[in-house]
Amino acid sequence: MTVLDLSLLAVAIASAAFFILSKRLSQSSDWQATVTPLASIMGSGFLVSAPLLAGSVGNYAVVCMAALLAIAFWIGGAVRFNIQYFEPIAESGRGPLQLTGWASRITLSVAYLISITYYLKLLAAFLLSSLGLENESLGNLISSGLLVFIAAVGMIKGLGLLEKIERYAVSFNLSVIVALIVALAYFNINLLTQGQWQLPKLWPSIDWDNTRVLLGLLIVVQGFETSRYMGDKHPADQRIRTMRYAQCISSVIYIVFLGLITILFHDGLSTDVTGIITMVSPIALVLPLMLSLAAMGSQFSAAVADNSGAGGLIEELSLNKLSLRSAYALILCLTLALTWLTDVNEIIAYASRAFALYYCLQCVIALGLNYKNHGSLLKTLSFAGAASISLIVFVFGIPAE
Repeated sequence: MTVLDLSLLAVAIASAAFFILSKRLSQSSDWQATVTPLASIMGSGFLVSAPLLAGSVGNYAVVCMAALLAIAFWIGGAVRFNIQYFEPIAESGRGPLQLTGWASRITLSVAYLISITYYLKLLAAFLLSSLGLENESLGNLISSGLLVFIAAVGMIKGLGLLEKIERYAVSFNLSVIVALIVALAYFNINLLTQGQWQLPKLWPSIDWDNTRVLLGLLIVVQGFETSRYMGDKHPADQRIRTMRYAQCISSVIYIVFLGLITILFHDGLSTDVTGIITMVSPIALVLPLMLSLAAMGSQFSAAVADNSGAGGLIEELSLNKLSLRSAYALILCLTLALTWLTDVNEIIAYASRAFALYYCLQCVIALGLNYKNHGSLLKTLSFAGAASISLIVFVFGIPAE
């Protein structure tokens, strides 16, 4: 193990200790309200964005990611508007806005089902990659086993026990991100000082097919909407503020990360979701292991969180005619079917489209509420534009090849 490997381990351990042990963070309500959407935005997107963007847009990855982040922040404005103005009236009556809100909850339930499948297929892919294996059927078996385990725990004991690991999974994931960015910065600086820094010759033309693939990658910056459903823990003004913090922090991290890792793009690079393991292996021996562990921990935690969220939504949408136990059983059946009927790249695009439809409905609610309350023309145009973009993603997003 080299000095660099030891240094990166030290950076990761120190970062994890800070995130877990810092009293300032653990006692900060703002941090708790920020870290949930931040972890959702950074969780899987950070792992899959580089290989998928490298394979579709090459050296334009930073610019294209910036566009995705801008779209997400634009849509986030509608969600923040709804936190402030729609939440207080969401359950009052059965008007057009309330019915749209109900439809958006159904859509979010479907999006959760797809994302649960996505997270566990991604976990299985990283586990097999770390063992030097590539077998889709074996990956599906691993994903299925985890789905059965989560559902069984949920039906017997409730998911509270599994949800307790989220804090540690988030802290470990953030610490690995810190270590990876430090490693990439060192690698770029080292090439610069030796006069060997040069971008790869990957300047593809951005055509309609590439654009549709990018639309299908909206899922990599999804997660900010979790602030909308934390009302039992945080007041509206705090959720609005901290959602903005989470989107800004994640945007900076994504741009810096992609700016530093572009140097590792090359012809023939695998666009498999685990491609980042191959990409960073020349930098340090310890990075592939750290990334694989972070991937498995963060994806399991995210799957548990979405399983819990989907269960609660299904129970609520059934007007409590379905128990939470029955909801978990239904989730298990549907996610098992999705696991065996899709591959990882397909499920990424499907998840993007499902969340895009949810975002579209949220934008429609914001648009209608702003119009009803005689809000500004600028906001009306903004919400209409965000709804249109979300609808375009839903209709045209496709999987990366």
